[in-house]
Amino acid sequence: MKNLTRREFLKLFGVGASVLTIAGLSGCGVAPFLSGAAQSAQPRGDFVPDVELKLTATNTQTSILPGQPTQVWKYDGVVLKGDSANLQTIPNSYLGPIIRAKRGQKIRIHLNNALGEPTIIHWHGLHVPPEMDGHPRYAIAPGQSYVYDFEIRNRAGTYWFHPHPHQRTGFQAYAGLAGLFLVSDSEETEANLPGGEFDVPLVIQDRAFNANNQLVYVTNPMDQMMGFLGDRILVNGHPDFAMNVATRAYRLRVLNGSNSRVYKLAWEDGAPLTVIATDGGLLEKPAQPSYVTLGPGERVELWADFSNRRVGSELKLKSLAFAGAEAGMMGGGMMGGGMMGNSNAALPHGAEFTILRVKVDRELKENIQLPERLSTIQRHRLDDAINRQNPRAFGIAMQRMMTWTLNGRVFEMENVANDEIVKLNTLEAWEFVNQTNSMDQMVHPMHIHGVLFQVVERQIAPQFQAVWDTVRAGYVDDGWKDTVLLWPSERVKLLMRFEDFPGMYLYHCHNLEHEDQGLMRNYMIQA
Repeated sequence: MKNLTRREFLKLFGVGASVLTIAGLSGCGVAPFLSGAAQSAQPRGDFVPDVELKLTATNTQTSILPGQPTQVWKYDGVVLKGDSANLQTIPNSYLGPIIRAKRGQKIRIHLNNALGEPTIIHWHGLHVPPEMDGHPRYAIAPGQSYVYDFEIRNRAGTYWFHPHPHQRTGFQAYAGLAGLFLVSDSEETEANLPGGEFDVPLVIQDRAFNANNQLVYVTNPMDQMMGFLGDRILVNGHPDFAMNVATRAYRLRVLNGSNSRVYKLAWEDGAPLTVIATDGGLLEKPAQPSYVTLGPGERVELWADFSNRRVGSELKLKSLAFAGAEAGMMGGGMMGGGMMGNSNAALPHGAEFTILRVKVDRELKENIQLPERLSTIQRHRLDDAINRQNPRAFGIAMQRMMTWTLNGRVFEMENVANDEIVKLNTLEAWEFVNQTNSMDQMVHPMHIHGVLFQVVERQIAPQFQAVWDTVRAGYVDDGWKDTVLLWPSERVKLLMRFEDFPGMYLYHCHNLEHEDQGLMRNYMIQA
């Protein structure tokens, strides 16, 4: 089949470039998926929380650009029990509060839905029981509440939370519903990392605005198929973000909170990035790649030492150019989640641009050193996996030019196939295979609920080697992960142990438009 231009594609499917404006409770554009919202969960009588919080998903407005305020959705938080430090806000931001907790603490969180459509929260990366994980079958209707009771079993790390209703995750997250969940433990304390004001969250998102400063979310089939790209980069909800720093070391917690955009993070002066942690917490020792490839949903923590920079100097954190975004699907701009069908061409996928500026504005003598060793990681061994000779394989492919599938299947709310059933207390090898042809050369960030995993192998087809070479040095696979980025024709092997909680969880693409389109499946852990 010949490559199609964007105009030919839209003519073929009889669609135009409709846009969705996010305003108040309207939620118009794509009809809400009403799942017969689950009964509101009630607090467990035998569960005594150390920390109790209330989060309300609501609509509000905030000033993002000069002029008219922007209508957004956000999580408002209140501490009901515990230290006020358990909940921290990002000043003047639509982003939800930062939840801070310690390993071993018991947490109760009340979610109240003050939106005009069903919603539910997923605690991305946290190891919690299935009924606490935010499966879309538990989505609550407007006016309802859901109570989460769980113990923090994760090691210290940068986790996060966001909505997870079926077919509305992309919209609701784009509207502003997201927040960080930071876990600490004794091992992290012993590493003596920068804390307080020197421990800085950086949530990177791309957004598009209309002339009235309102968020727009393009909903034509091309964007659903590829993933939405905005034309402005926001950090912590702010455009043209500048961070004032002192001449000392900082801990930067970076989340790719975009719906579909991949970033190739690098300092503009070519200095290596010092990576100290990924999705599931601290690495064993610091890594120093020249750049970091970060897909949607992934996190990375950086040690940034500005002690040798002079007061008054500036430094930019950039996203460097990478190959693949300018070629592939339908003859233009598709690989990696692509700009085709998206009118916001100012920031095409794979282009180089500035994410933020660092301004050194004061001198501060602080004798804090980068640790040679950060943590201890227990390594899984492939030889110990029960399916080491025959890893469980999941092929990602497109069918009928419009539908993304996993092993030929799309999401079904309650269904689990026979090859999606695993045994409790077993170690398994899984392989995600990004199957490609001339029509579906795209990047897929794959996220598995309920577990952390270790990346043990990557393979790329020879015809994509040159493209892959522009991003592969930015993969940081040494630690624990919950989301893994696959380039076109890439095969990635993972090792994971299913423990503690039997029940049904999700695995899916964290390109949120792909997820909403059905590139998501259930898997079942059986005791």
